[in-house]
Amino acid sequence: MIKVLARSIGEYKKASIMTPLLVTVEVILECAIPFVIAQLVNQMQAGCTMDVIAKYGAILIALSVLSLIFGAAAGSTCATASTGFAKNLRRDMFYKIQDYSFENIDKFSVSSLVTRLTTDIVNVQMSYMMIIRIAIRGPLMLIFSFAMGFIMGGRLAMIFLFTIPLLSIGLALVIRAAMPIFRRVFRKYDALNDSIQENVQAMRVVKSYVREDFEKKKFGKAADNIRRDFTKAERIMAINSPMMQFCVYSGMVFVLSYGSYAVITGRGLDINVGQMSAMLTYSFQILMSLMMLSMVFVMIAMSAESAERIVEVLSEESTLKSPANAITEVKDGSVDFENVNFKYSKRAERMALADINLHIKSGEVIGILGGTGSSKSSLIQLIPRLYDVTEGSVKVGGVDVREYDLETLRNQVAVVLQKNVLFSGTIKDNLRWGNPNATDEEMVEACRLAQADEFIQQFPNKYETWIEQGGANVSGGQKQRLCIARALLKKPKILILDDSTSAVDTRTDALIRKGFREFIPDTTKIIIAQRVASVQDADRIILMDGGRISAIGNHEELMASSQIYREIYTSQNRAGGDQNVE
Repeated sequence: MIKVLARSIGEYKKASIMTPLLVTVEVILECAIPFVIAQLVNQMQAGCTMDVIAKYGAILIALSVLSLIFGAAAGSTCATASTGFAKNLRRDMFYKIQDYSFENIDKFSVSSLVTRLTTDIVNVQMSYMMIIRIAIRGPLMLIFSFAMGFIMGGRLAMIFLFTIPLLSIGLALVIRAAMPIFRRVFRKYDALNDSIQENVQAMRVVKSYVREDFEKKKFGKAADNIRRDFTKAERIMAINSPMMQFCVYSGMVFVLSYGSYAVITGRGLDINVGQMSAMLTYSFQILMSLMMLSMVFVMIAMSAESAERIVEVLSEESTLKSPANAITEVKDGSVDFENVNFKYSKRAERMALADINLHIKSGEVIGILGGTGSSKSSLIQLIPRLYDVTEGSVKVGGVDVREYDLETLRNQVAVVLQKNVLFSGTIKDNLRWGNPNATDEEMVEACRLAQADEFIQQFPNKYETWIEQGGANVSGGQKQRLCIARALLKKPKILILDDSTSAVDTRTDALIRKGFREFIPDTTKIIIAQRVASVQDADRIILMDGGRISAIGNHEELMASSQIYREIYTSQNRAGGDQNVE
C-alpha cells in the first residue's frame, strides 16, 4: 500500500525529505535549551556576574530564534509536500478512472469513487502531513529529551522507561478497538454520497411528487448513522488522552517529589537545582512528544481505511485494454456478432445476451426494437467495446474488436447513448467533443443533419450560447439533437443511436433519418427505438426479446412473420398514427 501511495509524491519528494531534516534540527535546538537553562541556574546559584548571565541569555535567544526559523521552514515544506501529494494522488486517481471500463465503474459505484477522491484523499493528506513532520518530531523529541533527562537526572529518568511502554500498549488496544468502526463508517459515507447524488439528479421528480420531507428523513437517517459510528470511535480514541496524561503527570509528580527530596537531602551533591529544573522541562517535553505521537496514531488509524480505499482504485486494472500490436485502422462499418453470449458480471446467474448471431453490412440502416429489459442497449455496447463479450466474438470491419486499439475503434464508432449528457460550456465547446478541430462550417452542417441548427439560430448568442452543466437550460429534444450532431462530427464508420430521438416529435425524427440516408449513406446506422415509425424504413429491423434475437427482417417481412412486431405496430398506430417524412 505504501509503495502505491509513494508513487504520487512525485516532484514533492524534495520537500518531503527536507521537512524531517528541518524538524530534526528544530528538535535538537529545543532540547539544548533546558540544558543551557540548567547551566545558567547553577551559575546563578554559585553567584555569577551579569556578564555570565548575559552570555547565557544570548545563547538562549539564539537557540530560540534558530528553533523558530527551522520550525517555520519545516511547516512551509510540510505544507508544500502534503498538499502537493494530495494533488498528485487526486490526479493519479482521476486519470486511472478515465481508463476504467464500465465494468470497473460498476464495481466501485460513482458515489464511492467521489468519496475516495474527496474525503479519503483529505484524510490521507492530513496523515501524510503528520507523518513527515509530527511523526518525526515526536519520536526525536522523546529520544533526545529522555537522553538529556538521563544525562541530567541519572536514575531519576528511569521512571519514563515504565510509563512509555505502558502508554504504547494502551494506545495499541485503543486503535485496535476503533479500526473496525472507521472501516465501517467509510462505507456509510459511500451510501450517504449515493443518496445525495440520487437526490440532486432527480430533484425535478422529488419536487413534482412533493417528496422533500421523505428525502430529508432518508438523508437524516444516513447522516445519523455516520454520527453514531464516529461518536463511538471518538469515545474509544478519547480514552488515549487521559490515560497518557495520567501516566506522564504521575511521572512528573514522581520527578518533582523525589527530585526535591534528593536536592534537599543530598545538598546538591547527587542532583542540583539546575538539573532538577532541566528534568522538569524534559518531563514536559516528553509529555508533549507523547501527545504528538498519540495524535499521529489517531490520524493514521482514521486514514488507514481511506488509504486502502485509494489504493484499491489505483491498483485496479481496466478490464478493457488495447492489445500489443493493436490494429489502428477500421476498414469499413460492417458488424458481425458470432455466437455471442454476454453477462455484466462473472457472478451473474443469467446471460444478458444469448446466442446472438448477426451480420450487418457496411452502410446498412439497422433498426432495433424490443421491450424494456430486452437487452437492446447491451447489444450495441459490445460494438465500441464498452464491454467485452463473455463468449463468442464481435467484429467490426471484419476484425475482432479486441484486436483494435481502443481509441481507434471508438473514434470510428459514434454512440449517442440513452442518457444524453452535455457539459458546461458553449454549444461549440460541446460539439467539439466530437471533433476538437471541427470548423464552424462543419459544426453547422452536423447540426443541420441533426435538425439542431434551427433552434440554435433562435438563441441570441447562437453557437456561443452557454450550456449549463448537464444541459439544464435546454429541452430534452434539443439536448438529444445536440448529442447527435456531436456524434456526427466524428465522421464515424458506424453511428449508433440508442433511443436518442425519444424526446423529439415524429416529424423531426423522420427528418433526421432522411438526412442520414442522403448525406452519410456509407455510414452504418444502428437505431434503437421504442417507436416503430423510427425504424420502419430501415433496411432491416431486429426484434429483441429476453436477451435474444426474436426476429429479423424489413417492415413488410416482420408484419407478415412476427406476431410481436404486428402487435407493437398496431398498438402504436392505434395510439398515435405516426407518419414518415420522405
